[in-house]
Amino acid sequence: MSKNEFICDCNMVHEEMVNDTLSKMPENNTFETLAGFFKIMGDTTRCKLLFALLQNEMCVCDLANVLSMTKSSISHQLSKMKDVGLVKCRKEGKTVYYSLDDDHISEIFEVGLSHINHKYGV
Repeated sequence: MSKNEFICDCNMVHEEMVNDTLSKMPENNTFETLAGFFKIMGDTTRCKLLFALLQNEMCVCDLANVLSMTKSSISHQLSKMKDVGLVKCRKEGKTVYYSLDDDHISEIFEVGLSHINHKYGV
């Protein structure tokens, strides 16, 4: 398989397909927000936090024990995740419990995990 096998050699623009795609193209800020969302998800620690929160709603102390990290570092990561809508929190007395923000987050995470398990058998 040559390095250039997947390069298009035609000089014909398929105008209908190009125009159809352009008409559906979101604004740049949508892509910037989406990239930021995936950038936050693209961290091993945050992936572990998402997995833990997929299992149970948990407080910072519990998450710190699950990940063998300090409460401070967990809080820092959760703050970043909350800013982009990955997690939400609720307060019960003095304890703050974290959970995934909505079903979309669990679906995105589960699909990604399923893909990795299927593709790479890990």
